[in-house]
Amino acid sequence: DAINWYAKLVDTPAAELTQALPAYITEPSDVTFLPYLSGERTPHNNAMAKGMFFGMSHNSDQKALTQAVLEGVAFALKDNQLALEAAGTKLQGVTAIGGGAQSRAWLSILANVLNVPVSIPAAGDYGAAFGAARLALLTVNDSSPQTVCAPPPVAEVIEPQPEVVARYHSAHQRYQALYQKTKDLL
Repeated sequence: DAINWYAKLVDTPAAELTQALPAYITEPSDVTFLPYLSGERTPHNNAMAKGMFFGMSHNSDQKALTQAVLEGVAFALKDNQLALEAAGTKLQGVTAIGGGAQSRAWLSILANVLNVPVSIPAAGDYGAAFGAARLALLTVNDSSPQTVCAPPPVAEVIEPQPEVVARYHSAHQRYQALYQKTKDLL
């Protein structure tokens, strides 16, 4: 939703905004975006959290802000990944679905922020509705979860790049510090 909000704000379709970025992002934006446009549930449980751009300058153009929005969402996902790890679950990879899966810039940011491979399914019929249908099938039938919930065939995998992962680690720390320093101001 954050990129759709930003696209509406700048009156440019989200796909056009992301297509203007390089296919593979190798440096984090100088601008940090907190994507809490509707508060935040996981992992902060803070309904009062608000979104913001931080670190803007005269050099902050539409591309920099678009990249910052994508990175902010990826950093929020990283926070969730860290919460999962603290609970004992380690992600081995993620699968990209929906409109965002069409953006190589977005997928490269995700791979490098999460430091896991991002798989792109060969067919476009995988998503939330398909997952809900699978869960319903498991409930109605006595089917094996391994059979019903088999992963889709993969067309491509975007791998994290170690040198970029390190840069995004530092940018994520800045993102976390920004939330911690501003949460009580809201």
